[in-house]
Amino acid sequence: MPEFTHLDAAGNPTMVDVGNKPVTRRTACAQAMVHLPPAVLAKLSGGEITVPKGAVFQTAILAGILAAKKTGDLIPLCHPLGLDNCKIEIRLTDQNLVRVECEAVCTGKTGVEMEALTGASIAALTIYDMCKSFSPEIIIQNICLLEKTGGKKDFKRV
Repeated sequence: MPEFTHLDAAGNPTMVDVGNKPVTRRTACAQAMVHLPPAVLAKLSGGEITVPKGAVFQTAILAGILAAKKTGDLIPLCHPLGLDNCKIEIRLTDQNLVRVECEAVCTGKTGVEMEALTGASIAALTIYDMCKSFSPEIIIQNICLLEKTGGKKDFKRV
């Protein structure tokens, strides 16, 4: 049975020692889904929502990338990583959901799952923040890891 990697033998919080791990290319892709009610969808024009604060999706992309870069400062015991790349894609699905996808890449000794999850989450929260004046019924859901490569074992959500 797997053990919690962030607890020492006495049950105290600890960082995982990655000193002896090999440096490999690590990738992770995560998503967050944002359900937009009709009042917000009515503001969608040309694939973007524009509010007094600016272009919603473009701002969310920037916020997500910035958050992914700061993950080590936000999540306790998370190793600070120098990302090689981070991309956020935002698109409307046919079910009137906004799919926020974040891909994070680094060359290092530990994975970038938390960076991808943080990027997708903060981009989704930015959409919420910028559109909440139109409706409080926005729902952020299904934040999850879709895929990761480069560590002990690869993962792909089916």
